[in-house]
Amino acid sequence: MTVAAFFAYAIALGIAAAIPGPGVAALVGRALGTGFARSVPMLLGLAVGDVIYLTLAIAGLAFIATAFSAAFFVVKLAGAAYLLWLAWRFWNEGIAVRKVEKSAGRRDGIASFLAGLAVTLGNPKTIVFYMAILPAVMDLSAVTLAGYGVLVILTFLVLFVVMTPYMALASRARLFFTDPRALRRLNRSAAAAMAGTAGWIVAKG
Repeated sequence: MTVAAFFAYAIALGIAAAIPGPGVAALVGRALGTGFARSVPMLLGLAVGDVIYLTLAIAGLAFIATAFSAAFFVVKLAGAAYLLWLAWRFWNEGIAVRKVEKSAGRRDGIASFLAGLAVTLGNPKTIVFYMAILPAVMDLSAVTLAGYGVLVILTFLVLFVVMTPYMALASRARLFFTDPRALRRLNRSAAAAMAGTAGWIVAKG
């Protein structure tokens, strides 16, 4: 594979990721509710979901996707359930500003990761990118093992570069809200974003 092919992939993925969709909505909602650090596992889950589709596209998407469709469906439902739980928590309880910087527990991090993974696996924009756009950008049959490794690294780098500003801005916006009523509205906005994304995942399941 050539440097031009890697560059074309990075540019195409960056443009696709920058377009607001379920992934951005879920990540912003999570960042509004819990802050920057506790949103990182969700961003990691979003990126791993992209790597899964990248792998399927290179290895033969149709056959492998069919074989693992049941497993993907279970992960999607688990992620949607977690997003709904977060939505309920933010709507009814909220999280005070002083708690934003507290570290997440291990279970919370895993659940957030799975939610991000579920959002990507159920996102038709991601599916269309790897099924239709990616083959037009590069020759998938020419991807070597080393080339695949580079593509995986590029996927993580591009998604983190593109999505981190969304997460950072949402987290910073939260810190400006010190009035209890304003903070409650913010928590409920995060809840609405989470619930909407969860409903979208289930509806597309």
